[in-house]
Amino acid sequence: MLSVEMDMVQYDCPYIDTTRDHEVSFLAKQWDFYPDERELETRIMVSGADREALDHGLEALSAHDNMASYRLLRRKGDMALIRSRIAETNAMNVIRDNSGYITGPFRIRDGSEIWHVGFDTERIAEGTLSELERNNDYTVRSRESVDLEDYYDLLQNIDSAKRLVDGCRELSDVERATLERAVEGGYFDTPRDATLSSLAEEFDVSKMAISKNLRRGQRKILDRVTTSMNEVTE
Repeated sequence: MLSVEMDMVQYDCPYIDTTRDHEVSFLAKQWDFYPDERELETRIMVSGADREALDHGLEALSAHDNMASYRLLRRKGDMALIRSRIAETNAMNVIRDNSGYITGPFRIRDGSEIWHVGFDTERIAEGTLSELERNNDYTVRSRESVDLEDYYDLLQNIDSAKRLVDGCRELSDVERATLERAVEGGYFDTPRDATLSSLAEEFDVSKMAISKNLRRGQRKILDRVTTSMNEVTE
């Protein structure tokens, strides 16, 4: 298996068009293709720079010529979940006709889209990428051969990986910033470069506050890490 990550610019995709004109982004990992209608149905998260940007983005998306159907499922503040169908784009058609398959979520913002695509052989990948160049612009961000054992290991441990990601999401902004700066500054190195005092001065808080933020952040991450370690070992 060859795994390719691409930064894709399509000229017939309503999601990409919307991000060019409005401060919104899209993220989707669930989709279905309907071959008879040649349409792609997606439940997709939409994030706006603010509530007004989200309003304008959703309005533009729903009115796009290539949008077959649109339904707002949920909304909270500057985020929304929609269910939509779009007509098959040229890039989608090329990937499908060449037996390529999606291996990761779509991430769309600022007029381009991150695609994760798998191919069974190097020859198929080369032919597909060449054909994509005719009507689309893209940059290959990474290209990696995945052997059978690694692919099996990835599938077997995907829940553990998700648990680690969820642990990162549990961090508050302050905890995340404190941990990042502590690592960058060498607080966990031997000997230490950064200290509680230097970190406290940098964040303009007390040493006790820095210590608490570090401990809370470490606890949240390490709880997830130890659980995942046990699962992977098993």
